[in-house]
Amino acid sequence: MTARAGAALTAAPPLAWPGPPPPEAAAVVIGGGIVGLMSALFLAERGVRTVLLEKGRIGAEQSGRNWGWLRAQGRDPAELPLMIEAHRLWDRLDAETGRALGLRRTGVLFTADSPRRMAGYEGWLGVARAHGLDTRALSGAEVAAMLPAAARRWEGGLWTPSDGRAEPGPAMAALARLAAARGVRLVEGCAARTLDLAAGRVAGVVTEAGRIAAPAVVLAGGAWSSLLLRNHGVAIPQLSVLATVAATGPLPPVFDGCASDRSFAFRRRADGGYTLAPSARHEVLLGPDSFRHVAAWRGHLRDELRGSRVLPWAPRGFPDGWTTRRRWTAEGKSPFEAMRVLDPRPHGRTVAWLRAAFSALFPALGTVAIARAWGGMIDSLPDVVPVIDDVPALPGLTLATGMSGHGFGIGPAVGRVVADLVTGRAPGHDLARFRFGRFSDGSQLAPGPTI
Repeated sequence: MTARAGAALTAAPPLAWPGPPPPEAAAVVIGGGIVGLMSALFLAERGVRTVLLEKGRIGAEQSGRNWGWLRAQGRDPAELPLMIEAHRLWDRLDAETGRALGLRRTGVLFTADSPRRMAGYEGWLGVARAHGLDTRALSGAEVAAMLPAAARRWEGGLWTPSDGRAEPGPAMAALARLAAARGVRLVEGCAARTLDLAAGRVAGVVTEAGRIAAPAVVLAGGAWSSLLLRNHGVAIPQLSVLATVAATGPLPPVFDGCASDRSFAFRRRADGGYTLAPSARHEVLLGPDSFRHVAAWRGHLRDELRGSRVLPWAPRGFPDGWTTRRRWTAEGKSPFEAMRVLDPRPHGRTVAWLRAAFSALFPALGTVAIARAWGGMIDSLPDVVPVIDDVPALPGLTLATGMSGHGFGIGPAVGRVVADLVTGRAPGHDLARFRFGRFSDGSQLAPGPTI
């Protein structure tokens, strides 16, 4: 498999937020994905002069490439309160952006093809009830009534009508405009090369355009976070997997919400088409970190590899590529400047399989045409929950990474929590499961729900 390194910025349309960065700020956020953008927005709302740095374009990586689901259903019990808050924040942000996020509460449906899988769904109902969700188990007949055009039948399902969907690309653009209006200084095409350290703590960021002095830095770099940390002698067992996603052209409606079975998932898009993706089939791209962190991943490795395609190398320039530099100085170019946008190629056979599977499930649609397909790198941690914490070895640095495919949905709440951590406020949630030290304090890593 080869990879596209993202179009050169000079060959693409002009940057929406070209900078330059200021020489100083009260806080710097590294990473223009949903988590970084929301962290910056909430910091600005707290009166903190904030600069957001993005090496390429805001929302150009996983935050603009995900499925677009806003899902509380099936979440880890520790993550669920964040998602419940995120639902409220999505409603608020949608109103503040003039309904530009594509937000719709159309529900999330998981179908079960066996009594065993149905029992797993029913086992999560206790978590849902404890948090006041409207989730309920469905019979096979009820699932059939929700999917009347489907050519197959299921044992049952799990349904949360208050869950919803948004359009990742338009949403990220609208949220960037909102953040700028709130006072965030957005700077695209400007990589943070290193943290600037003084007297044992963070004193700012050294960018390719110069130094920004700041007493607080947030690292929300997604798949790139661990690479920057390692250059400063800090390691976390974060890896990334490549996911393929495809979109159909406009089609007659077969289901208005988001749905998933054991093999693939789909959701209705605002343009009348459907976004299709495998439920759990990824491409695992091996690199130095894959072997360095094998002990931490051992308990989750079997689930991660089931149905996945393993390649012996991550492409050149990727965060875990074999030739990607792990050490560099502030004076020289960093790996972040070598690859402005992490733009992996989708797997062609997976795209063909998705087309065939969706066409077979809804035969009345005929042979479905794929309008476009893309790949995205999902930053993951062994227990399938993120790190949201200050970094003890680097005082002044707050880390929010390893969203494990959940970042788009929970992003607004994570950003609000990060802003409170930076400003010394109580975060309002129990963050013990998301602590930085869980990988080194002898704790047993327990993966979250796999339903």
